Amino acid sequence: MTKFIKSGDLSSNWFEIDAKNAVVGRLASIIAMIVRGKNKTTFTPHMDDGDFVVVKNVEQAKFTGKKFKDKKYYRHTGHPGGIKEITPEKLLEKNKPGETLKLAIKRMLPGGVLGRKQLTKVKIYAGEEHPHAAQNPKLLDLGKLNNKNLIRN
Repeated sequence: MTKFIKSGDLSSNWFEIDAKNAVVGRLASIIAMIVRGKNKTTFTPHMDDGDFVVVKNVEQAKFTGKKFKDKKYYRHTGHPGGIKEITPEKLLEKNKPGETLKLAIKRMLPGGVLGRKQLTKVKIYAGEEHPHAAQNPKLLDLGKLNNKNLIRN
């Protein structure tokens, strides 16, 4: 019989990922898996059993192919003819380097209250420094998980 974990038995860990030369889609799928809690044996689909993830150097994450210039993110203002589009290149110019990764992770999480709550467990920072050193996050090496996770020049 499947044992479901109770909310009192939940425990969260902290992970730190260096996004330098990481492929955005592969990075987002790893983060989404950790935030949902699918890497744990106690995974329960209707509960927030995931861990916290701190991502640093997000401005150095890479897209494969021509996605950096050609990929488009759409949003709608709610008014007729109010569709807006933006590319990852323009987001980087607007000093929003973490927005592309955040959008990729958001689309891999469930839509609804649970997905929005799980998205708050992702902390994205440009540069090496982050204010979560007190939580002692475990360093997760993307290159050791799969050599395709990093772009080597």
